[in-house]
Amino acid sequence: MNRIFSAAIAVALVTIPLASHAADTAPREPYGIALEGFAYPYPVHLLSVVNDGEQLSMAYMDVAPAQANGRTVVLLHGRNFPSSYWAPVIKMLSEAGYRVVVPDQIGFGKSSKLTGELHFDNLARNTIALLDHLEINKADIVAHSLGGMLGVRIARAYPDRVSHLVLTAPIGLEDYRLYVPPTPTEKIIETEDKLTAEGYRKQLQTNYAIKLPPEAITPFIDARFNIKGSPDYPRWLRAFVSSGQMIYREPVAHEIPLITEPTLFIMGADDHNAPGRPLAPEALRPKMGQNAELAKQLAAKMPNARAEVIPDTGHLVFLEAPEKYKELVLGFLGR
Repeated sequence: MNRIFSAAIAVALVTIPLASHAADTAPREPYGIALEGFAYPYPVHLLSVVNDGEQLSMAYMDVAPAQANGRTVVLLHGRNFPSSYWAPVIKMLSEAGYRVVVPDQIGFGKSSKLTGELHFDNLARNTIALLDHLEINKADIVAHSLGGMLGVRIARAYPDRVSHLVLTAPIGLEDYRLYVPPTPTEKIIETEDKLTAEGYRKQLQTNYAIKLPPEAITPFIDARFNIKGSPDYPRWLRAFVSSGQMIYREPVAHEIPLITEPTLFIMGADDHNAPGRPLAPEALRPKMGQNAELAKQLAAKMPNARAEVIPDTGHLVFLEAPEKYKELVLGFLGR
């Protein structure tokens, strides 16, 4: 099965109706800012949490294995993607005997959009609270993109709760403050509010070097832009921008070499994603986003880590190279 066909099949498993490329400019039926109206592949549950005094709801999927092996994997999503995009990986892990827990972090997907600021420490505590609620003492963590930064924070703060850590095309392998000047939140909100669906599609394709067909990207466009019709959209937008500020203000690159749990980096060779690059001085931009090389360098400093680089793949490596990803992840978790 060739890569494009495999990837298209994988994305189809998300069970979200795929619109055509032309739908970017068609009238959009509004979603709620907790993605009401946007289908997830498995039942969604809610856990009550409190962050900085605010009562919030954390959404999650809890998928039972086909034949239980007694282990649990927690999947941590990226910034620009609802956790439904993990559907092919959920299926792969469930068939291999793992219970799979898939939260939407506060501020994302079907979880509450807070009025305060996002912080990795709060997201880490929420994730551990979810494991406590589900009576899971220890889990393997498989994380993607922004979720990789969160996975690092969880492994550092709660090492006794983590068996293995898989960092899939993680961001945060460098400290973006070394390149990008601080930007006021209101300016970022103004910029993000002006972004069109077609502009966002181009942004994803450019920043993430996506190797999927255009229709496979459409659900991600819908998940973001159909909520613009919601009266609560300004609250969603502020939460989304807060997540970008969190990436910038709360780096984890300096913590990664201190992780002692078995760690696997799975990198796309063409993934040069670097949040904030357009805001960096032009002379510094080429130095940012050398992610595969950064992963190798970091793994070499860690006591129990390695980096695997998959050729001809971008940021969505688990959708672009599903068979190789399956081989690497199941092989690593089975150690």
